[in-house]
Amino acid sequence: MKLSPVKRLVLETMWVLDKPAKAVKIAEEVGLGFPSVMMHIIGLTRMGYVMTLEKGRYIITEKGKSAFGFPEISGEKAQQILEYLPAEKSFHFYADIGKPLNVFATNLQDFCDKILKVDVSSIEFHTDRGDFEAWFTAIGDIELGRKTLLIKERKATGEELRNRLYETVKRRCDELLKIRHEVVSSNQTRT
Repeated sequence: MKLSPVKRLVLETMWVLDKPAKAVKIAEEVGLGFPSVMMHIIGLTRMGYVMTLEKGRYIITEKGKSAFGFPEISGEKAQQILEYLPAEKSFHFYADIGKPLNVFATNLQDFCDKILKVDVSSIEFHTDRGDFEAWFTAIGDIELGRKTLLIKERKATGEELRNRLYETVKRRCDELLKIRHEVVSSNQTRT
C-alpha cells in the first residue's frame, strides 16, 4: 500500500527512533503538530505498520519496516556486515579534507567505540559529506545507511548528533548480533 508523504515521514521517524515513543515525541521529531501526527499514527496502526506496546507509546512493526523495501538480513549477511575489515576498507575519521585524525573503525562495533571518542567536529564533517551512510552502504548495510541519511536530514549537531548516531549504530549492531546468533543457534540444534 502506498503511503502519503506525511505518513511515510511519521513512519520513518518511528523507524529511526526504533523504540517505543509517545506521540508528542514523534510529533516533535517530525516537526508537525501533535493532532496531525496523532491522526497519522492512528492510520498507520490500523494499517498494521505501527502498534502500541504500552499505553501512549507507539513503535513501528515488522510490517511497517518492510514498507521501506529493504532486503531481509540473513545470518550470513549479518555476519558479513559485522566482520572486521582491512585498513583500506575501514572508516577513517578526518577533521577536514586532507586532515586525517589517524583514527579508524574496523567494523560497526568498533565504530560505536570511536564515535564516542572523536571530536564532534569530525562527526559533523562526515555527516555533512554523507560519509557515514556511504560507508554503511559499502559494507552491505543499506538500512543503516538510510537511517544515517535521515539523521542527517534532521540537522542534528554537536553532542545530539553524536548521541543519535551512536544509539542508531549500537541498536543496529545489537540487532545484527541477534540475527547472527539465532542462525548459529539454529544450526547447532540441527547437528
